[in-house]
Amino acid sequence: MRILIVPLNWGLGHATRCIPVIRQYLEEGADVVLGGTGESLQLLHKHFPELTTVELAPLRLRYSKGQSQVWAMLCALPQILRFARRNRKRVGSLAREMDIDLIISDNCFGVCSPLCENIYLTHQLHICLPKGWKWLEPLASWAHARLYKDYEQVWVPDYEKGNMLSGILGHPKELDKRVQYVGPLSRFSSKPSTVKSSQYDVVAVLSGLEPQRSIFEEEIVNRYTDSDKRVLIVRGKVSEPNVRITHNNITLVSSLDDEALQNVLYGAELIIARSGYSTIMDLWALGLLDKAELHPTPGQSEQEYLAQLHQHS
Repeated sequence: MRILIVPLNWGLGHATRCIPVIRQYLEEGADVVLGGTGESLQLLHKHFPELTTVELAPLRLRYSKGQSQVWAMLCALPQILRFARRNRKRVGSLAREMDIDLIISDNCFGVCSPLCENIYLTHQLHICLPKGWKWLEPLASWAHARLYKDYEQVWVPDYEKGNMLSGILGHPKELDKRVQYVGPLSRFSSKPSTVKSSQYDVVAVLSGLEPQRSIFEEEIVNRYTDSDKRVLIVRGKVSEPNVRITHNNITLVSSLDDEALQNVLYGAELIIARSGYSTIMDLWALGLLDKAELHPTPGQSEQEYLAQLHQHS
């Protein structure tokens, strides 16, 4: 069985939560092909260097510097629609040429083909919008549903009942019959048997679109410049050389492998991160949500909702 797995290149979270899916299919003996673009595809290639990779259409989105992302996303709609059309054409050719049996798209619009079975992975069946725009949430959710209308299954990485990490995002009032709750997906399985002592009191894990990623990094540096806390900032820049820069009490590194990241997270007194859903799933899997300080991207309503939902976790 040959499977094409494609995460959306919008931060690193879509790629990291594909890692356990890829591992599972490899254990079952499937032939997995990795698709995508940018740092998401590079991250998956670092985890699975032996697998074939294929480049798809690029999506070069940027957030606003301000406190609202609504206008930035509205301006990006034509680009997103072109992205979906280009992906559909490219994936149609790939499905035929590579004899693909199954496609799994993590929010990567247009990645599907009538030549095989298609699965759409998302935690956002309900789209949250900021105050003043709430009345448009049904329309936004409908528009998103139109983007995955051609998929035979819709996977939500959460529990159907009980400890629902995604809250209303993954549990709308009306549920599509194609929806399956597959449980939280994290690249981390459990706490390791041995944890190395960490030299850092605070660990900040960054991701997301520019310029907000860089703004957040600068805020953390300014916050701890005159502190006696030992701070590690994992910049989330997979494409850059992994150079470690240390200035007084603050160390910056482009990225860390999973084992190293897991150890510094366990050893830290405080974890600072965006409230992206994949980050929340990772912290939940490690049992570290209680010592995480979650900061939503300004104006990103989904992250604002998740930060509020998990602020007392």
